[in-house]
Amino acid sequence: MSIRSTLCRRACAVLLAMLGASAARADITIGVSLSLTGPLSSLGIPVKSSLALWPERIAGEKLNLVVLDDASDTTQAVSNARRFIVDSQADLMIGSSGVPAVLALAPLAAEAKTVQLALAPVPRPGGAGDWTFNLPQPITLMADVLARRMAADKVRRVAFLGWNEAYGEAWAQIFKGSAQKAGLEIVASERFAPPDTGITAQALKVLAAKPDAVLIVAAGTGAAMPHIALRERGYTGPIYQTHGAGSPDLVRVAGRRMDGAILPAGPMLVAEQLPDTHPVKKVALAYVQPYEQKHGPMTRTQFGGHAHDALQILQRIVPVALKAARPGTAAFRQALRDALENEREIVLSHGVVNYTRADHVGFDERGVVMLTIDQGRFRLADPPRP
Repeated sequence: MSIRSTLCRRACAVLLAMLGASAARADITIGVSLSLTGPLSSLGIPVKSSLALWPERIAGEKLNLVVLDDASDTTQAVSNARRFIVDSQADLMIGSSGVPAVLALAPLAAEAKTVQLALAPVPRPGGAGDWTFNLPQPITLMADVLARRMAADKVRRVAFLGWNEAYGEAWAQIFKGSAQKAGLEIVASERFAPPDTGITAQALKVLAAKPDAVLIVAAGTGAAMPHIALRERGYTGPIYQTHGAGSPDLVRVAGRRMDGAILPAGPMLVAEQLPDTHPVKKVALAYVQPYEQKHGPMTRTQFGGHAHDALQILQRIVPVALKAARPGTAAFRQALRDALENEREIVLSHGVVNYTRADHVGFDERGVVMLTIDQGRFRLADPPRP
């Protein structure tokens, strides 16, 4: 046998061994892109803190979390996703914290045929080409519930004051339809940027429209500044917020000036106040209690809860996917998606989801409670839907 033939046989043996090791990879690799710095950091940091509560294994397989900061920047989020796909060969991706980044990552997830669990609410088309699934409640659901609440509060004229990026624009477009169905008139529509530290001109235009109520659309601590600006300029009417404001940091920043705010949110924020019959109470408390034992009372956020919900989803779909394929393979990634679209009544801290091939949003009204802020605490404003 020639030296060349011997070397070829040895090289082939090494390659086969490497392929065999790859096919038998036990670790489930999950790429997580979060806004840990920048204007959306109040959304991303609680998610990272919540990931620390995850178990080391699911269905006997070790979890390998690759967490990267995208600095609240869409370009960096895309760069992170490429690293997950190419370098880490991730089985699944989670992220990012803001709507623009989620929208930017979705085509990459589809191209790589890798499930993306989105941490910000984005409209999803569903279908074979869509690999992105929402963890937050959809804006359509929240807007409809909020508009009905406004109508019940005898509001007729509403001013819109929201971010000038994808989250704010989505709310602006969707709320038009919700307002029309509820018999509301939008009398002003003003925008501001997430990094802005003042909105004097916008606030004065809102006040000049003489609305019955104002809807503020922002997320995390960014929702506090416009609220304060309106109150400081003498606005005494009701102010409504969105589920993006579901964070105690909002109250910490604004203090008692947030009292009276009304918002739709996930049930987890008021887990202890839910009736024992509520379907998510047990799952919500299983997150809230250990999280606040570690980080302090009332440190829970709408956003950190999404990390816990991602875990609930993985605990349902990973055992199913492992019956079809091993981690690290295209077949396993496809099996995760198939399981996600076929498992039913997955109970999360924020609701109960039923994803299908055509529906990558999955939520119904069990994922919404109406809250008010009273003396610095979130409180149930209406009895939740059972």
